[in-house]
Amino acid sequence: MTAALEAVAALAPEAGLVADPDPALFGQALAAAVTGVARNPRRSAALTLRLAGELAGTAVAAVSRVFGASTAGPLPVDPKDRRFADPTWEDNPYYFAIRQAYLALGKYALDLAEAAQLERSAAAKAELILGVLVDALSPTNFLPTNPAAVKRAFETGGRSIIDGLRNFTDDLINNGGMPRQVDTTPFEVGRNLAATPAKVVYRSDLIEVLQYLPQTDRVHQIPILCSPPWINKYYVMDLAPGRSFIEWAVQRGHTVFAISYRNPDAAMSGTTMDDYLIDGPRTALDVVCETTGSDTVHVVGLCLGGAMTLMTAAYLAGIEDRRIGSITLLNTLVDFANPGALQTFTDAPTVAKLEKKMAKKGYLEGSEMAGTFDLLRANDLIFNYVVSNWLMGKQPPAFDILAWNADSTRMPAAMHSFYLRSCYVENRFVNGELELAGRHLDLADIKQPLYIVAAINDHIVPWQSSYETINYVPGTVRFVLSSGGHIAGIVNPPSPKAWYMTADGTHPTSEAWQANAEKHAASWWEDWANWAGEHGGPMIDPPTMGSDTYPVLGDGPGEYVQG
Repeated sequence: MTAALEAVAALAPEAGLVADPDPALFGQALAAAVTGVARNPRRSAALTLRLAGELAGTAVAAVSRVFGASTAGPLPVDPKDRRFADPTWEDNPYYFAIRQAYLALGKYALDLAEAAQLERSAAAKAELILGVLVDALSPTNFLPTNPAAVKRAFETGGRSIIDGLRNFTDDLINNGGMPRQVDTTPFEVGRNLAATPAKVVYRSDLIEVLQYLPQTDRVHQIPILCSPPWINKYYVMDLAPGRSFIEWAVQRGHTVFAISYRNPDAAMSGTTMDDYLIDGPRTALDVVCETTGSDTVHVVGLCLGGAMTLMTAAYLAGIEDRRIGSITLLNTLVDFANPGALQTFTDAPTVAKLEKKMAKKGYLEGSEMAGTFDLLRANDLIFNYVVSNWLMGKQPPAFDILAWNADSTRMPAAMHSFYLRSCYVENRFVNGELELAGRHLDLADIKQPLYIVAAINDHIVPWQSSYETINYVPGTVRFVLSSGGHIAGIVNPPSPKAWYMTADGTHPTSEAWQANAEKHAASWWEDWANWAGEHGGPMIDPPTMGSDTYPVLGDGPGEYVQG
């Protein structure tokens, strides 16, 4: 189960970028793979002979084990592959042979696709869909060939089978036929999620602005604005007591504000990226400055919210607006040349098909996105729960990150199309070609000090791609590499497992930086607290909650997070 939790944490919230993979695109890739294999008969014949040898070796090893020997199989098992952790896979010749045959056939299929020598995009699609098919056919996904499930059935007198059938039926009827990943019943937004005390001090058709109540007698003079992604909801930055980055900042004497975005519907189909910039972070800056009386605001941006933070900073610099002080970027992609796992779904043909889909409703439904996203880590995000929920009859875990991840949002068609094309397909921002709200944005105009956090296991924003940001901004940068994945790297309170790496200065490449980096047995939250304190200004009395211009409208976490 741990692997599944880590997988969700590694990938969300950028799950919202893609949805409903068009079977034609994968079909075309598979057809191209078949054609490519046919054009390379020598390689395919060599792979077939190798497969025959491995299957013969499997038979010999299995028979020898029947007579008490411990002959190794022709294929080693990845020690990180938790599917085959049960000792029966080694001790029982029958299950040993099944596992070895499965590994051999899976390797054969993937190597054939590689032998087809497809162009990059088609190769990635063929590899992904073949990988999903290989994962789906794993013997662990079927009761008779899963020794752990068989043993549990005997141990429970068949009760696990009944419970599994009940789970399967419920998922078939109520969850689109997919196994549930989380038990959300213990969680409630405003009680044990998004629970840091706050007031709503601004509301528009797009955003609410939350002002968090002070928890110290004195606060730093310069306030902080948190800029979350609008793919999933803002409270990943205020997840749960003791696991909330916002709570951590407030308890260290910072006046914190956060943007909470409205969950779009068809009426927002024409909402553009320009609207998100002007009516999002820029308007939120107006609220923070007027409420606190500060003419400088530090901004902490996460994922797409981090990219929007830099876009806003570049836009404001172009009009001589210097209100943004320091900038913290959390697992943020600016250079999309190597965008990680999502590149399979963000090539031009796939985006074009997605645009047609969005045009019908005016938005992309959050629930429609989940299935595609799960394909990126099918073993951990689909088949792990097939085994646990359906074969073992267990209930999914109650886990705050998974509960947040299930609280999905929609994407307005106009904004989403522009974002995918301008960033993923054309990489305009770093090329100096991105125009928003009537201005060309230049990263070279961003001269503020930056604190950049990347996560070692991030599949959505590879840390090496995050490091590339330093090559486009002239300001001083402190780059930090953290433990965890895309979300677990952010929801990273001090713990025995937490660590982060830093290096003096910057280096021309991520590899050079890593070679000079020092590892610290602590959370990056602690390092950031020191850095933010140095930039926070003198200590003053906390500002009032709201102001005459922006009075308190209600308690946090507000209305939009419930939508």
